[in-house]
Amino acid sequence: MHPKLPPLPVRIVVALVVVATIVYFAIGRNTSDDGNLKASGTIESVTVNVSPELAGKVADVLVEEGQAVTKGDPLLSLDGSLLNAQRVVASAQSDSAKSALNTATAAYATAQGQYDAAVSTALAAERTSRTSVWAESKPGEYDLPSWYFAKEERIAAAQAEVDSSLVKLEAAFQKVDESQKGAGLSFLELESNLAQARIAYQNVKAAYDKTSGATDGQDLRDAAQTLLDDTELALEEAQTAYDDALSTDAAQDVLEARANWVIAQEIYNTAVDNLRALQTGLDSPAVMTAENSLNQAKVAMEQAEAAVKTAEANLALIDTQIAKLTIYAPMDGIILTRNVEPGEFIQPGAVAVTMANLDSLTITVYVPEDQYGNISLGQSATVTVDSFPNETFTAEVVHIADQAEFTPRNVQTVEGRSATVYAVKLKVTDAEGKLKIGMPADVEFR
Repeated sequence: MHPKLPPLPVRIVVALVVVATIVYFAIGRNTSDDGNLKASGTIESVTVNVSPELAGKVADVLVEEGQAVTKGDPLLSLDGSLLNAQRVVASAQSDSAKSALNTATAAYATAQGQYDAAVSTALAAERTSRTSVWAESKPGEYDLPSWYFAKEERIAAAQAEVDSSLVKLEAAFQKVDESQKGAGLSFLELESNLAQARIAYQNVKAAYDKTSGATDGQDLRDAAQTLLDDTELALEEAQTAYDDALSTDAAQDVLEARANWVIAQEIYNTAVDNLRALQTGLDSPAVMTAENSLNQAKVAMEQAEAAVKTAEANLALIDTQIAKLTIYAPMDGIILTRNVEPGEFIQPGAVAVTMANLDSLTITVYVPEDQYGNISLGQSATVTVDSFPNETFTAEVVHIADQAEFTPRNVQTVEGRSATVYAVKLKVTDAEGKLKIGMPADVEFR
């Protein structure tokens, strides 16, 4: 059975007494004997968790707990064997890229010289032929004088004729291919046999003619004569078989298609010759070829330059990572905790060392709402601690909360609202470094 609870009014009175007791001890005595406001708190300072940016095995820890350090002092270092090996490779790649750039730069300079020489030669040749068209006789097929069209117009017309004749040449070749397929395999074989028989006869005839000057070479000449007779007979037989095959319509189509193809080829060649004759000076094929070579050399040099930049960037990245193997103190302060030992593997962001700046100590106290108006920014105060009972330290108010809070926070009664407090932060002066983080302290406002 549950114990019998006292009447409700009695329970309310007991609760109020408990709350009042909690608030009194949480805030401390509000005033000193001489009437000054007092409050209690704990000595604090800005703490920094020092973590590595890279993962790795701890090579050495250079500080101990409680040791004073200044900003920039090394705290610990990570093993750098892997990054050092990568740097050797990256350095070799950088040297190789620079060597390739030197080669590409030299090739570009050579191409530039060749281009300049080609331009000079072409312009010199153009000077002698620039007005030669004026002396050309005008054909009777057209009325305009030969000099009427500018050089660029004549080149454009010649290029158009080259393009047109090339299309016709390709069409003629296609016609030859179609006619040969229509003639059948037998005709093509007879034609091929005739071509081989002609070559064979010409070779044997040349050998036979060389025997006429041989001394005591009748036997040699007789052997050549026999071979010549045989190849001549084979040629006659191949010619007869071919002539017989020419009687078909398909064979005539082949001959006609080939004749058209040969003529189309010659027209195309003539058009190309005419175009090249007009392409003088900067339009000459030699200059264009030299210009293409120069452009290719320039692209190769730019690619080599990009490769050097990439290799140098990779090397700089590794150097940056190597520099991060040693972790340095971000500020002046004291080492509070040391969380790693040599040989341990640590991840990025893991707290290796915690440090604090004891030259910037603070204390936060809470004052009742009815005393809020007695506190102002810059107001001075004295601080005492149990460790130094006969000493006082000076402090200055640096921050006053603009919102109140409950102590305890769950008090919702009218009487409990009298326990609302404001947080006040003070900066403590401790020139001799006697105060330590976490010390309980009492503050008396002046």
